[in-house]
Amino acid sequence: MIPRETVDKILDSAQIEDVVGDFVSLKRRGANFIACCPFHNEKTPSFYVSPAKGIFKCFGCGKSGTAVGFVMEHEGLTYSEALRYLAKKYHIEVVEKEETAEEIASRQRSESLYLVSEFAGKFFQDSLKTEEGRIGYAYFKSRGLEDSTIEKFGLGWSLNSRTSLLDAARKAGYKEEFLIDTGLCYRRDDGKVVDRFYERAMFPIHSPSGRIIAFGGRTLRSDKTVAKYVNSPETEIYVKSRSLYGVWHARNEIVRQDKCILVEGYLDVISMHQLGIRNVVASSGTSLTVDQIRLIRKYSQNVTIIYDGDSAGIHAALRGINLVLKEGLNVKVVLLPDGDDPDSFSRKHTLDEVQSFIEKHEQDFIGFKSDMLLGEAGNDPLKKANLINDIADTVAMIPDPVKRSVYVDSCGEKFNISPDILFSRIRRTREDMLLEERRQAETQRRREELASELAKGGNEKHLEAAKQASVSDVVELEDPFLAPCEKELLEFLIENGQSPLEFDRDSEYYIPDGRPDTVAEFIDNSLVADDVSFSNSIYRKVYDLYFEMYDRGLTQPQIQTRLMNSQDHDVAAVVTDILVDKYLLTVENYRRSLTSVATQLIIFVPKSLLAYQGRRLAKMAAELSKSLAESADQSEQVRILEKMNALNKARTVINNKLGRV
Repeated sequence: MIPRETVDKILDSAQIEDVVGDFVSLKRRGANFIACCPFHNEKTPSFYVSPAKGIFKCFGCGKSGTAVGFVMEHEGLTYSEALRYLAKKYHIEVVEKEETAEEIASRQRSESLYLVSEFAGKFFQDSLKTEEGRIGYAYFKSRGLEDSTIEKFGLGWSLNSRTSLLDAARKAGYKEEFLIDTGLCYRRDDGKVVDRFYERAMFPIHSPSGRIIAFGGRTLRSDKTVAKYVNSPETEIYVKSRSLYGVWHARNEIVRQDKCILVEGYLDVISMHQLGIRNVVASSGTSLTVDQIRLIRKYSQNVTIIYDGDSAGIHAALRGINLVLKEGLNVKVVLLPDGDDPDSFSRKHTLDEVQSFIEKHEQDFIGFKSDMLLGEAGNDPLKKANLINDIADTVAMIPDPVKRSVYVDSCGEKFNISPDILFSRIRRTREDMLLEERRQAETQRRREELASELAKGGNEKHLEAAKQASVSDVVELEDPFLAPCEKELLEFLIENGQSPLEFDRDSEYYIPDGRPDTVAEFIDNSLVADDVSFSNSIYRKVYDLYFEMYDRGLTQPQIQTRLMNSQDHDVAAVVTDILVDKYLLTVENYRRSLTSVATQLIIFVPKSLLAYQGRRLAKMAAELSKSLAESADQSEQVRILEKMNALNKARTVINNKLGRV
């Protein structure tokens, strides 16, 4: 674990423009820098870096954060890994301190899941060599696999007993809970724990670092009521949409050839690898996902899709093209003869023949789509127009404008159509894409952040609302009436908390012969005097963390940095959002921009506190009004009316003050 003082040193040393500049070409614009966002594809730069505030913000996709957050997002690192990355960059020595009991338990749990999976892999391999496992061995040999290939890929056999692995693992000292948590075993309705895999040919799935994370098991029975494949469920160490079968064996060759061949199944990978084509991975029987494409992108920008030549394979290739192009990779497609898949084709031909076939039949997506869809269009001009629009929409997926232009020329030449017409279609499509991406990003952000907050608070009532909520919605969901005022007070704290409030002598807030309060002290004293704490939990958490560091004597920039780099995602998101420059000026912001910061503070801090107090009184009045309507007791009604009258008088005083301010 990295000590707190070392973390602080790293955070203080990291320069946002220096860190981001390692990955993105930045251009200065005034006091800030701009660039095209590295997290989504765009033509016009909407990615801003503010050295003064130490943050980045993309106004296209909405991502924002600090240097640590950027490294985490861009490189797919954990918080600790990102800190170590920055420590290395700035030559800061990291001396780990002793882990807490919780940290040790978490790390040991993950390691236990890996160890149980690796034990199972060895158990299945050994079972292949038993008398019962001969049927599995015969199956692999019937598929043309050599012993060295079977061993290299760790292929095995699960025995026909429902507790073979369970019994062996228990005997070896492995806990039942880890066998269940990896999905190797499960508990039946009758309470008995049994193996998930039995009497199946076993294919272990490896992580990019070579550790076994899951399994696929194929039945050899012809019984149609038995599932052909049974796969491991998703676990802490295995997420199917982020995994590629064969990546451990293929990654070095993918880098060396700067090309990844993408197929569908386990045996497609294994047979091609055995033949000598080793830069091949599979999507493991699932539809290709964005995370799988991004995993490929770590090793190469070039993808060749080789799917079956049947209708299902063609449509799978068509779906995959758009995804690959959208992630900025170069894609080609090879269709095998109908009736063949990469496995059978590899077993029928020599290495030279397969390599020659791939080289000769690789098509870019325009040629592939044209060949596939022109036959359906025939001489129908409307169908042909739809085909051209379909191809133009695919071109629109390409983030690189130069590549788009080249493909437009190719498409225009092929169909004898003006490039201007194609560009017009592409421009409209990209505008629609950008709007949709923003909408989806916002929806996803709302979903995740509200779900996280609700999970922490155990608030089941609003779980359905998590589908369409953001960080702001999270806090406003608890108390939407007070949230805007609480956020505004937080903004004063985060931006100017240590600035003095030097009121004029004729102000009711003037302190004679005394040190003027800072913004933070003025706000906190006012809330304490009213015995008030923030109603919304995230804002309250940020407020408390701010004063914890304020009381320790940290400077305003130090507090900002630590809050933005908080491991609590909600805290970091709220503070980063507050500190991001607002490029669209409201009338109020415009008025503020015409006065000095000191003048703004003595005007607007008291005003914000009064507005907050007024809101709280209005909320109390609304609750009393509801109680009055529900009460049938006359004496109780009189008491409520008296309270409402007192509240209304207080609200009148506040409104008068707000009018004077």
